Amino acid sequence: MNPFSSGTRLSDMIRAIRASKTAAEERAVVRKECAAIRASINENDQDYRHRDLAKLMFIHMLGYPTHFGQMECLKLIASPGFPEKRIGYLGLMLLLDERQEVLMLVTNSLKQDLNHTNQYIVGLALCALGNICSAEMARDLAPEVERLLQFRDPNIRKKAALCAIRIIRKVPDLSENFINPGAALLKEKHHGVLITGVHLCTEICNVSSEALEYFRKKCTEGLVKTLRDIANSPYSPEYDVAGIMDPFLHIRLLRLLRVLGQGDADASDCMNDILAQVASKTESNKNAGNAILYECVQTIMSIEENGGLRVLAINILGKFLSNRDNNIRYVALNMLMRALTVDSQAVQRHRATILECVKDSDASIQKRALELIYLLVNENNVKPLAKELIEYLEVSEQDFKGDLAAKICSIVEKFAPEKIWYIDQMLKVLSEAGTYVKEDVWHALIVVITNAPHLHGYTVRALYRALHTSCEQESLVRVAVWCIGEYADLLVNNSGMLDLEDPITVTESDAVDVIETAIKHHTSDVTTKAMALIALLKISSRFPSCSERVKSIIGQNKGSFVLELQQRSMEFSSVIQKHQNIRSTLLERMPVLDEATFSGRRAGSLPASVSTSGKSPLSIPNGVAKAAAAPLVDLLDLSSDDTPAPTSSGDNFLQDLLGVDITQPSAQPVSGMQPSQAGADILLDLLSIGTPSPVQNGSTNGDLLSMQDNNAPIASMDTISSTSPTAPSSMMDLLDGFGSTPPKNEDKSPAYPSIVAFESSSLKIEFIFTKKPENPQTTDIVGNFTNLSPNVYTDFLFQAAVPKFLQLHLDPASSNSLPANGSIKQTMRVTNSQQGKKPIVMRMRVGYKINGKDVLEEGQINNFPRGL
Repeated sequence: MNPFSSGTRLSDMIRAIRASKTAAEERAVVRKECAAIRASINENDQDYRHRDLAKLMFIHMLGYPTHFGQMECLKLIASPGFPEKRIGYLGLMLLLDERQEVLMLVTNSLKQDLNHTNQYIVGLALCALGNICSAEMARDLAPEVERLLQFRDPNIRKKAALCAIRIIRKVPDLSENFINPGAALLKEKHHGVLITGVHLCTEICNVSSEALEYFRKKCTEGLVKTLRDIANSPYSPEYDVAGIMDPFLHIRLLRLLRVLGQGDADASDCMNDILAQVASKTESNKNAGNAILYECVQTIMSIEENGGLRVLAINILGKFLSNRDNNIRYVALNMLMRALTVDSQAVQRHRATILECVKDSDASIQKRALELIYLLVNENNVKPLAKELIEYLEVSEQDFKGDLAAKICSIVEKFAPEKIWYIDQMLKVLSEAGTYVKEDVWHALIVVITNAPHLHGYTVRALYRALHTSCEQESLVRVAVWCIGEYADLLVNNSGMLDLEDPITVTESDAVDVIETAIKHHTSDVTTKAMALIALLKISSRFPSCSERVKSIIGQNKGSFVLELQQRSMEFSSVIQKHQNIRSTLLERMPVLDEATFSGRRAGSLPASVSTSGKSPLSIPNGVAKAAAAPLVDLLDLSSDDTPAPTSSGDNFLQDLLGVDITQPSAQPVSGMQPSQAGADILLDLLSIGTPSPVQNGSTNGDLLSMQDNNAPIASMDTISSTSPTAPSSMMDLLDGFGSTPPKNEDKSPAYPSIVAFESSSLKIEFIFTKKPENPQTTDIVGNFTNLSPNVYTDFLFQAAVPKFLQLHLDPASSNSLPANGSIKQTMRVTNSQQGKKPIVMRMRVGYKINGKDVLEEGQINNFPRGL
């Protein structure tokens, strides 16, 4: 006999394939066997058809194509005998799926077998339908499945329920046909039928709100009774798993109760007692018990509020955190993150255990626990938690230091109670993990330092000490170099000493030594060396006696291969030698940097956080940049894929960082004002030398909008203008000739109602509209800002942005101070290029200070009158 004829047994073919030593030999065996099967199919050999299909299924499992045998499945299904049908249905489920067109041909055979007198053939048809049912088949065969849900044999009822689940998923509209049969299955005593019935009812509730209400009214009490009976039932070897009675049925019942109780107080009250019983009496020393407890906790957290039950559930999760199984601890951390939004106080009680999980050896548990700790931090516990995390930062693994340092920095910035504590914690982080800290973190630290004049001396001395012990940490070196360059005189003179610090003796030469070490250190990169050169230049102004030594150190970089360092060295040497008359002015101390501006620029890169505290981060009186102050580009949601063309400073970070341009830039007219230096780093402001002093009320707006897409028109209240107050404001006026006064046009513009554009408890904004008939696309708006509180608003700033089809021009406000219960006005002009097609919409943001504290209010204005 041919060893690969159609008469070869399945076991012989498997043995021949396994005996193949190479993939090529295996392919040759499969190829010969497939050829023999094709020949048998062509000959319509009925005796070996079931054997051929069995071989095809094995070949299919090896990954070879077997589509030529699909019709053989249908022929076997149509056979009258059970053995042939069994192989046929098995091949149907394995070789075909619901996307095959040939599947339509089997619908009639399935319908006949579902009505067959042999219950085993009925079971085969139900299994096949439950695996490959398509939407068309579901509509055709749903009545047969519904009838079989009441079949006398429990195995058929169980398979029919599973098949009904598939049908409902494919055609949700058919769920109403299974509501009553599904409710009847909930009264079954047979556990196999009951668990499939519960599953079926859960699926029905998920797709039909009417069915959900029906089950809530009719079945909730019965389900509670069933769960109680199972929880209190005696030992039964048939359903016992690790000493627990049928944990699978437990879990299915709890899931259905969760669906029924969610959003319904009456159903939740009905199940409170049994949930408490399951949560308190289920053993937690076996995996089956832990699975039931976890499902019970999920149900408790999902149903309507019951404080005692939720505390019990969170305590169970706390016990899970002490389990030796990492999987149990991980799911507990996940569940606690969800529970935090429901009952944060109960979760806070397990803070110490969660903190221990941060120190776990498993990386996934470490990260999940760190995320949970981050969410747990508030103003009351920030100090102890930050202390614990910083202590662990010292001994943590290198792979984890980056994530841990980022979270600590974010926590410290968000909840710092005072600036000195913020500075101390940031210095500790920089000393331990400065290499892992992102640039915006140490930029923010410098901004905060400049805003704390009484801490300048304390900070520069602390950095000087830290630099001697942690000179390898790049970020720490940069902050220290910058501060020593700015406040070297305070370091040498021990100015601004606080009671909590010890005096330190530092000479002028010592200050230069530290900077020289930073330049020559092998780990210092170009940015650090460039910052050190600027610091040396400033020290030469602070300590004239060290000018020659500083000049010598700077001159050593004249031959540097790095162009930036070479250029700076040449320029700074020239400043020391030839420009003594302007050096003191050029190198005077940096002005206080605006924290709100930096916060707005940076907020887009801060990690999202969920605070358990009801207190807004902006209300913390520490002046630290907060994530809540989103940049205007994010506030107005006007970002696009078009990137503005970079300027020369945008192309070179160090040119912005270390620029020595001492020329005074000319003021730009109002109509030509563009956002300056898109994407420029805040250190451009910190480290650039000779930049013009900021214009009052203008610098904040210019910085805040510097990241805005050029295509999105944005204007601000405090526009810098070099023209006289009587200068014409429109292009029409500019081109009108030399007439001393423009002609007065008769006002024939249509009247538009005024609107309340924005109103809060502290501020009200009204818009009054006028439009000139000769220019219907342009609308003049007078904004009236009314203070509704007894406090004076200082540094008042109104900002707005519009879509690209609109152009917005803002004139300066009548005042930047809004008196108590008073008002100010500001005019603006909007040009609508799609006038009559698209309405005017505007996003606005108002910033002001109350008793020195920053306040931000924002919103969208959609109620502009039609026709503007």
